Amino acid sequence: MLPLRPHTFLPYVLSLLLLAGCTQAPTTPAYRIGFSQCSTEGPWRMAMLEGMQRELSFHPEVQLRMLDAKDNSERQQQQIRELVRDGIDLLIVSPYESGPVTPAVEEAYERGIPVVQVDRRITSEKYTAFVGGNNIEVGQTAARYAAQLLHQHGNVIEIKGTPGSSATTGRHQGFVQGLRNYPGLTVVSEVTGDWREDALKPALTAALKAHPEVTLIFAHNDGMGLGAYEVCQKLGITKRVQIIGVDGLGGKNLVHRGVLKATMLYSPGGEDAIRTALRILRKEPFKRENTLGTIVIDSTNVLTLIEQADRVVSQQHDIERQQSLLHHLEATYASQRTGLYGLLVSLLGSVVLGTMAWLSARKNRQINQQLAVQNAENVKINHQLVQQNEEILSQRNQLELLAEQARTDTEAKLRFFTNFSHELRTPLTLILGPVEELLSSSPDLTSTHRQDLALVRRNTQRLLQLVNQLLDFRKIEVGKMTVRATEGNLVAFVREIVEAFEKPAQLQGVRLQFQTAAPVLLAWFDGNILDKVFLNLLSNALKFTPDQGTITISMQPTDDGQFLRVSVADTGRGISDQDRAHIFEWFYQGDQGAVAKGSGMGLALAQGLVRLHQGQLAFSSQPGRGSTFTVTLPRELPENLRATEPALPVTFTLDEPEPIHATLGSESAVGLEVNSETLVLVIEDNSEVNDFLTRKLRTEYRVESATDGHTGFRMATDLIPDLIVCDVMMPGLSGLEVVAQLKGDWRTSHIPVVLLTARNAPEQQVEGVQAGADLYLTKPFNPTFLAESVRTLLRNRERQREHYRRELSIDTATVAATNPDQKFLADLTAIVEANLTKTDLTVEEVARSLGISRMQLYRKVKAVLGTGVTDFILSLRLTKARELLLDENLTITEVAYELGFSSPSYFSTSFRTRYQLSPSEFRVLHLSSAH
Repeated sequence: MLPLRPHTFLPYVLSLLLLAGCTQAPTTPAYRIGFSQCSTEGPWRMAMLEGMQRELSFHPEVQLRMLDAKDNSERQQQQIRELVRDGIDLLIVSPYESGPVTPAVEEAYERGIPVVQVDRRITSEKYTAFVGGNNIEVGQTAARYAAQLLHQHGNVIEIKGTPGSSATTGRHQGFVQGLRNYPGLTVVSEVTGDWREDALKPALTAALKAHPEVTLIFAHNDGMGLGAYEVCQKLGITKRVQIIGVDGLGGKNLVHRGVLKATMLYSPGGEDAIRTALRILRKEPFKRENTLGTIVIDSTNVLTLIEQADRVVSQQHDIERQQSLLHHLEATYASQRTGLYGLLVSLLGSVVLGTMAWLSARKNRQINQQLAVQNAENVKINHQLVQQNEEILSQRNQLELLAEQARTDTEAKLRFFTNFSHELRTPLTLILGPVEELLSSSPDLTSTHRQDLALVRRNTQRLLQLVNQLLDFRKIEVGKMTVRATEGNLVAFVREIVEAFEKPAQLQGVRLQFQTAAPVLLAWFDGNILDKVFLNLLSNALKFTPDQGTITISMQPTDDGQFLRVSVADTGRGISDQDRAHIFEWFYQGDQGAVAKGSGMGLALAQGLVRLHQGQLAFSSQPGRGSTFTVTLPRELPENLRATEPALPVTFTLDEPEPIHATLGSESAVGLEVNSETLVLVIEDNSEVNDFLTRKLRTEYRVESATDGHTGFRMATDLIPDLIVCDVMMPGLSGLEVVAQLKGDWRTSHIPVVLLTARNAPEQQVEGVQAGADLYLTKPFNPTFLAESVRTLLRNRERQREHYRRELSIDTATVAATNPDQKFLADLTAIVEANLTKTDLTVEEVARSLGISRMQLYRKVKAVLGTGVTDFILSLRLTKARELLLDENLTITEVAYELGFSSPSYFSTSFRTRYQLSPSEFRVLHLSSAH
């Protein structure tokens, strides 16, 4: 071994030291970003921070310092100035309030620090970029979804965030703008929730009680939507009132649980804020305004979005594991570098140590090569992760498009399904009528022919029952099956259904027993709905009970007396263990053995109808020993499920609206007792005169007021009042112009109008009368004379109603159109007569045919005839029935189906209620007198 001299290895040692110093990792970050957050509480704020952290995981050279202002504007100003003093390279700020933090942000901007605003804006243009959602677009999207959900008709309560907040202002403005395209949607109340779940509850409870007609609540964030659901749950109206929220992050689970109907996704923008900041710092091109889009999250796409979120979280964990490994390797590298320094220092003392240092340096180079390879692999992995994130984003957009298309296709299929089911009813009726006529009036039929006709009748009735079940299924699916309960004796109701099964049970050799704890058990129920429940249960029991078997129907109240139980027990073969878990599923057909398979809808439909009554349907069964189905019903139902008019046993549903207290115009009269349902509208621009008239008239009538002609005319067409008191001289639309428009519009042509004016010249009074006013009073006027004049006009209007009712006599199906009111009655009569055969004719269909809203139709008919739309339609049906019953060629069954009644028994009950005679007694009486 050759001897080594110091002058030969010393330069080499110094070179190694220099090389080791050059490989030292930087100790300071490349960029320092300060982030002032208004608050870190809430799922949306947490999602913003998580998004920033995900993006920063790809940029370890960036240091982020976040300060939480905890919803305090003064504290946020101090924190912004503190970040500026620390020498940050860029400021990201999410203001709590726009105005108070603007000076601090402007100071940072003027010092040359780029400013990126997230979610909310300041009141100045001194900022570099903005990243956030469009709150106006969020409100407009919510309005469109609400219109689609309510079919463009309904009443809405809006729950707003903190007053003055840009998010509150934008979402409210967008929602109001969106509703302008849907005049059938009305915001009846606005509640301030300050973004908190509990802050809104007292005000929302009062609003829901004051407006029982509300069917939808729009909350400015998901937390307030949850609070609204708890209020609705406490009031027992969760099935009627649907809730829409905003944010979409925590709201996804609320939609999945059914708490919210939908939520508008308001992206936090954390990733986008970091990306924009890095473009600014790196002097790369960037957009100053970065508006994030919004989508609707509902039952059609919520599961997909939840799964995507879980995948993103899983990938983030993978990234964190990779970074942890990288940090471990870097720590290993640092440790080895320290050891190398020690070896190099030792080499300065001796040749041996120098040789060892050389060997160590060579080893270190190998380690560096390994680290370089590992770093390259990490870069490759990070690149792959970025590509995967981009693919996931692309897949999410595709899934959203597919979900929207699936929703549209499903809705189209359901519409076709419903329309096709409706189309089946007419031919089925035309088949069933002649068959029943042949069976009842053709004694010369052979036994074979009679059996064939009976087979046709039996299967036609079965098909008609299936069509009705399909329609009921569709109504339940879309929430259109409405309970209109009346108080009655449930024992008598069930006994009548049981009696209909006595003859089939005798023919089958089955014993039918009816047991009740008391002869009278009162409850609130809708007979048109519950009869389908017990018909299905008894039909199933009879189908599965063998000869010489027994079916027992028992009724008794529960121990606390709050519920009634109705049990249907049979001695059939029971339900198998395999079928029990699926017995209430739609279209499920279990192993029924030799029994003919059914449609699989009966029990599912029965369960759905019982739930509409807030009851329960349960069963118990033992194979080989029979089954027992038990219906548990509450004896009391909420007011919103009770019918406002006496129920008649007919199958078509005509939803009459209850009179409501509108909140337009003057202050509400909540808490003030009035002695009449008569509605008077006061249109007066002078606030003192307006208040005087309102106070004077409110002692006897319900009063609403407007302060200008345009608002007054709009309220008149919306509310259809019984009388209008209007000033002549008003800005914009004068009183004479208001009267001319009212009398020219057939919706309001019947309303008496009293004109008040200070113009007392005779020609001016003539002008007012010529415009159509019923009374012209000059100021100053006698309040007593005005009150008596109002009473006289209302009495005259009642006489006119009686005149129109006489014109609609039992022998007259049309009204001569001699004025707008009579033309309205003629058009209404023609529309109803054209649809007499439809059993499911609704008020909405009639109103749509006339081109008006459901409420306007109700108020118009009430004002002209003094009755509801239901009674008017039923009167026309029964009037037509009297004519058809005089035709001996038509059976009573044919008359019933021709007029839209679902069964002869319902027709007979309705006819007897109106005329105190059954159809058969009426026919015998009139035909015998004619002969």
